[in-house]
Amino acid sequence: MVSRLSWDDLQHFLAVCRQTTIGGAARMLGVNHSTVLRRIASLESALGQRLFDRLPSGYALTEHGNALAANLAGVAEQIETAERRVAGGDLAIQGVIRLTSTDTIVHSLLMPYIAEFRERHPAVEIQIVVNNSFLSLTQREADVAVRGSNRPPENLVGRRVGAIETALYASRGYVKSLGKKPTHDDYRWVAPDESLAHLESAKWIRQHVRREQVVMRVDNLVGLVDAVEAGVGVGLLLCPLADRRKALVRLEAPLRLMDTQIWVLTHPDLKQVARIRALTDFLFERLSADTQLRHDIAWPERAR
Repeated sequence: MVSRLSWDDLQHFLAVCRQTTIGGAARMLGVNHSTVLRRIASLESALGQRLFDRLPSGYALTEHGNALAANLAGVAEQIETAERRVAGGDLAIQGVIRLTSTDTIVHSLLMPYIAEFRERHPAVEIQIVVNNSFLSLTQREADVAVRGSNRPPENLVGRRVGAIETALYASRGYVKSLGKKPTHDDYRWVAPDESLAHLESAKWIRQHVRREQVVMRVDNLVGLVDAVEAGVGVGLLLCPLADRRKALVRLEAPLRLMDTQIWVLTHPDLKQVARIRALTDFLFERLSADTQLRHDIAWPERAR
């Protein structure tokens, strides 16, 4: 019977057996709460039997659930042992890691930490894939992702390290040209183009800035910084990118609604591979202490 079932479903079943709650199983596996529910439903559908009684105190095995648990005794340990033997190289911190992130995060945050990690682990080769959309970690287009998202994909596991702030900036030369006490109506604006319309900064500009005030649109966030530094106009820029440009001045405090969470993510199947674990733990430690990010936000927790 076991051979006809999904091993992923069975792993989630065993986790609920051990923890007796969906939340406990999710934390144990490092997945989202909804993933556990979906896997249990899939297994019950495949078997045509209810495996758990949903009680206020937790999940209790039914008669069919007890029979399945008895059949699975020792199976998890045998499979994990086989996986370790076949992938013995994964126990060493060596090999290739494909890391994907956006151009903004690579430029403003990551590169010094990647260099430091390589000094610690010279047997690891890092392949950096700069891409502003999520690559598929499921299809192994990348092994680790460092991403800005307030809604990271549920099929990935990871930890939040802080948030990138966004504020209004202008070049010092442009500020001098405006005279005393200029208002938003006096500014020329540099804005994201339609490819970045999903950003909170782009939404804010659509709501608060007249169309004729926008004199330039740019399709990437590094280019926005370049345009504002050149004196084209003011712009809502990522603080880690803009603060390092001496020609720029911050005009206003960061807008909280534009804060973007930064996550270090990987696929659940990779999180225990030694080199992947080493890199994600290292990036979590370094980025969690990085003063370019905001760390005092009470974001809702997510299972890791």
